[in-house]
Amino acid sequence: MIKYLGSKRALLGPIRAAVSALLPEGGQVCDLFSGTSRVGHALKAEGYSVWSNDLNAYAHALATCYVQADAARWTAPAERLLAELRELHPEAGWFTKAFCEDARYLHPDNGARVDAIREKIETLDLEPELKAIAIVSLMEAADRVDSTAGVQMAYMKRWAPRALKPLELRLPALLPEPASGPCRATRGDAVEIAPEVEADLVYLDPPYNQHSYLGNYHVWESLTLWDKPETYGVANKRIDVRTRKSAFNSRPGIGPALEAVIERVKAPNLIVSFNDEGYLAREELERMLSARGPVQVIEIGHPRYVGAKIGIHNPQGEKVGTVGRLRNVEYLFVVGKRAGSLRAAA
Repeated sequence: MIKYLGSKRALLGPIRAAVSALLPEGGQVCDLFSGTSRVGHALKAEGYSVWSNDLNAYAHALATCYVQADAARWTAPAERLLAELRELHPEAGWFTKAFCEDARYLHPDNGARVDAIREKIETLDLEPELKAIAIVSLMEAADRVDSTAGVQMAYMKRWAPRALKPLELRLPALLPEPASGPCRATRGDAVEIAPEVEADLVYLDPPYNQHSYLGNYHVWESLTLWDKPETYGVANKRIDVRTRKSAFNSRPGIGPALEAVIERVKAPNLIVSFNDEGYLAREELERMLSARGPVQVIEIGHPRYVGAKIGIHNPQGEKVGTVGRLRNVEYLFVVGKRAGSLRAAA
């Protein structure tokens, strides 16, 4: 899966353990802020019926691929499609100009491959799952040869060694339909969709500070939508990064928004993932959740993302900032009848 700020890859063990403790016999789980769908993919593999939702188009593509699409139905068609796409002749276009020349996220040779493949995908009348699988394969291929520190706010002054390797499409790790039933992916605002949610467990991993996932991963949003938008700034962000704002990226907005979600979802079990760098303190989150029952808090120490180790650089690649703290604390706030059996720290 793609490199991702806020990815729960390193926390999958504690998350799976918490879900298993609350739902030992399986069931339906809703992930309202699915991001890369690492959590949904892992829970689908454990046999849960998963509903993954996110507001960003690239996240919806990831969820459609990794959660909604089932291996038995889509592996063979996807392999045939990817084989066809691999044979395309590179042809530079909008993507190459925007993200390989005006900006330098990928080498132009790979940008031309992206242009050719993505244009072909758009011309085909593909079912949603198959289109998502193709887009995710392309997104992940581009991610493996990018020239960034992991976010698309800036790019390396010189090409990263991986950026000089050829882009290679691979079949994403599709999973079979789980024992608990089929899975699905939706694209919607969590606050608006919350009243529709009815599940055995709801997992919430909202944005927690000023850093917008749309702003950090605008290249993937444009790759997915393929709307070739107007861009701005050194990072060549989509123009709608300026207007598509989330209450969860706002200090005054996140509290009411998250509280609304917690109040509206219909589920006997909740797990909220948060971070000690977030706008909300641990005590505030415990207060919000306590209306639904006793709250168990699991603490997990975790290294910060790679950018914290590199420091802050200007567009010329010169270091102008200092390295921040290198570790933070991830929290899992767990509410449910079986929550008391969980460990208080990890």
